[in-house]
Amino acid sequence: MTESSNAPTPKRASKTAAKAATSAPARSSAAAKPASARPARPKAARTARPGKQVAVPAPEPTHRHPNLGKAPIDMTAGFPAAADTLRRDRSAIAADALVAAVAADPELQLRFDDAGLRQLLHDAEVLIDRLAMCIASNDPRPMAEYAEWIGPVFRRRGVSLWDVVALCEGIRETARPKLGDEEAAAMGRALDAAAEVLRKNGRLAGDGHKRNALLKWLYRGV
Repeated sequence: MTESSNAPTPKRASKTAAKAATSAPARSSAAAKPASARPARPKAARTARPGKQVAVPAPEPTHRHPNLGKAPIDMTAGFPAAADTLRRDRSAIAADALVAAVAADPELQLRFDDAGLRQLLHDAEVLIDRLAMCIASNDPRPMAEYAEWIGPVFRRRGVSLWDVVALCEGIRETARPKLGDEEAAAMGRALDAAAEVLRKNGRLAGDGHKRNALLKWLYRGV
């Protein structure tokens, strides 16, 4: 029988054995070398591409509701003594504020009957309570939040939010002599924040303010 042609010749077999013998120690040394001994390749710092916007984290909410895990407003951080004064004289301040509002706008008394004026007097007392919270905490948010809430209530009653602004101005004029400079500044910030919200919402459709006669005729039935 003749040997197969695929059988390696002695010369070829010797070369293959020598090559395997030389490569085996190299592989064993590479496997034995720990990974920590290999030099770490420094990572290149990522740079923002030109024209690409960088993501900015969303701002935290400005309100401090306890349900969100944050502490409520500190009612002793401002002027609690001045706030107690306003609460004690609430009825007198509300009556004088309504008088001041009527003096600034005489038509206010014509737009409401006796029951409506008594309701406005009660509204002024509630505004003074919220104002006392702002002065006690030195924070205008309680007044601004209340001004945002009461919009639908006054719309249902047919009272313009601009009349509520007049009440706020009457409270400012009446309560100013009972407060010091810093306390009056805190009161002014709270009333300004509430008036800004009321004026903004008073421009919306459905408010009870007096409309322009020409625009009312042009947009009749709309």
